[in-house]
Amino acid sequence: MEHFIITENVKFMLFGLYGFLFVLMGVLKFLQFKKKNVDNWLIRVRSFIFIVVIFTVAFCTNKICAFALITLLSYLALKEFFSLTPTRKTDRRVLLWAYWSIPVQFYIIYINWATLFYLFIPLYVFLLISMRMVTIGNTDGFLKSIATIQWGLMTSVYALGYIALILAIPFKYNPIGGSLGLLFFILLITVANDFMQMFSGKMFGKHKIIPKVSPNKTWEGFIGGVIGTTILSMLIAPVLTPFTLLQSAFCGSVLAIAGFFGDVTMSAVKRDMGVKDTSSLIPGHGGILDRFDSLIFTAPLFFHYFAYINSIVITRGH
Repeated sequence: MEHFIITENVKFMLFGLYGFLFVLMGVLKFLQFKKKNVDNWLIRVRSFIFIVVIFTVAFCTNKICAFALITLLSYLALKEFFSLTPTRKTDRRVLLWAYWSIPVQFYIIYINWATLFYLFIPLYVFLLISMRMVTIGNTDGFLKSIATIQWGLMTSVYALGYIALILAIPFKYNPIGGSLGLLFFILLITVANDFMQMFSGKMFGKHKIIPKVSPNKTWEGFIGGVIGTTILSMLIAPVLTPFTLLQSAFCGSVLAIAGFFGDVTMSAVKRDMGVKDTSSLIPGHGGILDRFDSLIFTAPLFFHYFAYINSIVITRGH
């Protein structure tokens, strides 16, 4: 079985994360003892710790376990999406094809066939699904239905597939952190950006940015998130990535903006469907799509930014 190389820098950051979460839990427990209303935060932090442990075990075991976890997350995300969006009875046979595309896509990434990955969901699965829908013969709502299915595949399967594609980046391009360091970086940046935008919004938020889509989002929260994420990127990028200080700052600011739009895009979908969360799978966080909505935008962007900076071309056999 193929194992990922875990560098000393990755171990250092991982221990630091667990230490931070341990201290945070201690602070919340103390506040709870002082009769402060922190129950919701305790639930959220416990769930987050559980997520971190699952990711740690999967990615530090071997490549198969890591890809199995990402495949499962993608399946759950797509299932949540289809449970939210209305589909026709005749589409049930088509949805089976959509679900089957998940293991096929991640097998393609597993064997490092990146060229096919780029085209598989956006082109070939799109064509196959349209062919299957045509043979069923139901034209009522055809365009809306095929657009809904394809959009679900692009967000829940294709975009999240970039998490696995980041793991396919050869170690030589990031000797201080390897592919795990790159993945650790994008996950930390994305989660931290969500937190800093929420914190800044609650502390300083006055001016709504897109009230019809997400009433709680403010310009102050957005700007605070971008500034905080940029600073964090400049601090941790030298430990986990080969980026220069300028590249780290640019990466952090762009990912913060992308993460914001990933969040509000999924908010628009949920508002259109009349729901608050995509599911109740993760206590305090909602569903997979609620937790990974920002990553849908940041993971592909980060991969292509890193590939551009380092002139990487990943094809089959590399």
